[in-house]
Amino acid sequence: MSKIKERTGTPSANGMSPQQAVAGPVAPPRVSARRRRPGVIALSLALIAAGGAGVAVLLLQVGNRTPVVTVVREVQVGQVLTEQDLGEASVALDPAVKAVRADDLKSVVGKRAAVELKPGSLLSPSQVTKDSLVKSGEQLVPIGLKPEQVPATDLVPGQTVQLVQVPAQGAAAAADETADDGAPKTIAGRVVKASTAAPGTGVVVVDVATAAKDGPTAAAWVSAGAVRLVLDAPDGR
Repeated sequence: MSKIKERTGTPSANGMSPQQAVAGPVAPPRVSARRRRPGVIALSLALIAAGGAGVAVLLLQVGNRTPVVTVVREVQVGQVLTEQDLGEASVALDPAVKAVRADDLKSVVGKRAAVELKPGSLLSPSQVTKDSLVKSGEQLVPIGLKPEQVPATDLVPGQTVQLVQVPAQGAAAAADETADDGAPKTIAGRVVKASTAAPGTGVVVVDVATAAKDGPTAAAWVSAGAVRLVLDAPDGR
């Protein structure tokens, strides 16, 4: 009895197996093409452009920083500035802001503070002076003002004032308290410094520079509680 050999998987003459020969052609994978929206593309380009412009502006600001002098600790009016009172910082400086450049730091050391200087602020040329706040031929008279006597306008160094002699509380005006025309006697002065209101009492102490000949008289008025401080109009007008 002859045996029949079954041959499976035997390649044909063209190198293909019977299973491959029977199967049909393989279809290529379908690729779905996305439709590009012109609006989305335009928005993307605009965002990229805006981001580039922002970076350019930031780089320009960083490149235009100016080294300036800063105040690192509190300095009272009239106090002489030292190097320990000052520091340096690099800032983007607006042309309208007047500040002492870092290169000029040495030029302000040894000068006096014309106003009270606060830590963290920029130093401007107008805030320092080489002159003493009490000039030759002047005397400094401290005047205590009660809350109701303090002007609503801030008292700042350099303001011109008048010290007016008034009757003591509860007393009538004496003959020596008025001028020949009957008006109260006055003494011209200039604000050198004004303190903050004292806790509890609210009293403000104002240092006023007067002519040396008027200093003792002004001090006597203050001692008697018979003086008031009147602000002059700016520029004497």
